[in-house]
Amino acid sequence: MNARRFSSPTPGGQFEAMVTPIVIISCIMAATGGFMFGYDIGVSGGVTSMSDFLKKFFPEVYRRISEPGLSLESNYCKYHSEVLQLFTSSLYLAGLTATFFASYTTRKLGRRLTMLIAGVFFILGTVFNAAAQDLAMLIIGRILLGSGVGFANQASPLFLSEMAPTNIRGGLNISFQLNITVGILFANLVNYGTAQITGGWGWRLSLGLAGIPAVLLTVGALLILDTPNSLIERGRLEEGKAVLRKIWGTNDIEPEYLQLVEASRVAKEVKHPFKNLLKRRNQPQLIIAIALQIFHQFAGINAVMFYAPVLFNTLGFGADASLYSAVITGAVNVLSTIVSIYSVDKVGRRFLLLEAGVQMFLSQVIIAIILGIKVKDHSDDLHKGYAVFVVIMVCTFVSAFAWSWGPLGWLIPSETFPLETRSAGQSVAVCVNLLFMFVIGQTFLSMLCHVKYGIFLFFSGWVLIMSIFILLLLPETKNIPIEEMTERVWKQHWLWKRFMDGDDHVVGQNRHKNGFDPTSRL
Repeated sequence: MNARRFSSPTPGGQFEAMVTPIVIISCIMAATGGFMFGYDIGVSGGVTSMSDFLKKFFPEVYRRISEPGLSLESNYCKYHSEVLQLFTSSLYLAGLTATFFASYTTRKLGRRLTMLIAGVFFILGTVFNAAAQDLAMLIIGRILLGSGVGFANQASPLFLSEMAPTNIRGGLNISFQLNITVGILFANLVNYGTAQITGGWGWRLSLGLAGIPAVLLTVGALLILDTPNSLIERGRLEEGKAVLRKIWGTNDIEPEYLQLVEASRVAKEVKHPFKNLLKRRNQPQLIIAIALQIFHQFAGINAVMFYAPVLFNTLGFGADASLYSAVITGAVNVLSTIVSIYSVDKVGRRFLLLEAGVQMFLSQVIIAIILGIKVKDHSDDLHKGYAVFVVIMVCTFVSAFAWSWGPLGWLIPSETFPLETRSAGQSVAVCVNLLFMFVIGQTFLSMLCHVKYGIFLFFSGWVLIMSIFILLLLPETKNIPIEEMTERVWKQHWLWKRFMDGDDHVVGQNRHKNGFDPTSRL
């Protein structure tokens, strides 16, 4: 594998760096955590539409869909079950809890060991789920998987942002989101295949195959190097310097190394990073991170991805057609994320988010209109032409999300927090994301039952709100080195610069225009 050479900007000029094989391999292995997360998202919707799975764990739902003549409930309520929703959402509640522990391990043990812990949780959760004999064992497995999600989502985006050269940081970081979409697609394909298995064990295979990415993540975490940022932050300066030479592919790393040393010195002066997040100068990054995670979920994407087969089945598709349609949306998800990888560092974050807002809003409004006219409480008169059009509109919505909010919801928080609050900030972002994933996972089927087609109008209203937020409040971070965000981003924004007045950030901006005094660290 040949290394590609880049000029990576620093405060004092430029230095030559290369994208080396070790960077690519390390980022691929780290992004495997995203694959595992995506597989867990995709597999739950597929198995909950399988008759054998429902018959064993959710007999009430099974009777409702297998003997529709016995029920007077609306078509929109076929799968309405609090316990069924708990199976899906328990993973995210466990991830939310694990995030608090992951913040500590990421800071004290490093990004690599945190990903290793995630891999172990993933393996244990997979074993429990595949071997489940009752609902309790199934839920325990989901909780273990959720713990893995909490650790992986905390460490992987940070690892990717810190390993990647500034010029391609966005693209490499989005490989985490790409792996989420590939995991969802792989889960949909597996579900489609295992649904054809007779004998009632197809769902076990679907849940058990999660062991493949779990093992890959665990083995990868044992083999890759930790980031220079993490090593230097923990006082292992020479190791950090050696890793920096390896990942840049050059010995001329002194400017970058000194900048990391200074950032680490500042970080160590912060004894309570979570408390420090509330300081005025850190509030813009915190507000942006929290808002992006809330909007990430209320755009409606995970409602579609959690329950895609269930949703299509509700609309009158057959069981196989529902799984097949979910595979199509999963494929669109992957391809659109690849678009984001190639465009995010060229056109910027804001453009992708604003364009997607228009596309998502229109597609959801059209879906709501079609369902409102064609799918009634006791009639699913969705003719083939309308059914195909609904799938096209769902794919239009998914594609817009996949090249914008999907990857950028993780990228932007990981690149905007300064080093001293980066682990804490990422922890808050993951925590908020998983909290609202839990809320959507636990309420979507109930909302679908009670609000019916209006659920898509609900999500489209949120898309409008979040697009206005981006237009007014999100600054562009394209091609800005992480350690220069304060000077070049927040202090230049019409609103957030007011939070930087009287900035007491001890990096010596008044003494050195480069933003730090490297000679004081030698």
